[in-house]
Amino acid sequence: MPVYALGEFEPQIDSSAYVHPEAVIIGNVVIGAESSVWPHAVIRGDDGKIAIGARSSVQDNAVIHCIPQVITTVGDDVTLGHLCHLEGCRIEDEALVGVGAVVLHNAVVGRGSIVGANAVVRNGQEIPPLSMALGVPAQVREGVVAEGANMLNTLSYTARGPNYLKNLRRID
Repeated sequence: MPVYALGEFEPQIDSSAYVHPEAVIIGNVVIGAESSVWPHAVIRGDDGKIAIGARSSVQDNAVIHCIPQVITTVGDDVTLGHLCHLEGCRIEDEALVGVGAVVLHNAVVGRGSIVGANAVVRNGQEIPPLSMALGVPAQVREGVVAEGANMLNTLSYTARGPNYLKNLRRID
């Protein structure tokens, strides 16, 4: 896997995390225990820090970037869907950011919330816990997500990592 130091900053990846060989991780990045980073995801900590908690999945083609003043934070048990883009924001524990969604500077996605596919969470927007954010720009439906709704997805991806570590092999 391409993991790059940038100046004094070297990514810190927990030994139990799975990072696909075609994902790219650069600079000031921390990835927690049992998390997974899938093909073609890019996590680029050049302007600031990116911190990803435990058991979170960064799915295929996701892009996580940062801004100098704000740590881009992904909590524990978070699912970041394929093609999503995070930049200078905070995603709290057990949240799900859907396929193709964008979460921008200083936005906060509350614990257990769901950002729907292709939604755009604007600069500074706050999604309360257990809410759903849908559309462009994202409109919030508060309190409609059941407690623990994302945990089956989280458990599925947490189980995949060790399987890929053990059994993935390139055959070309």
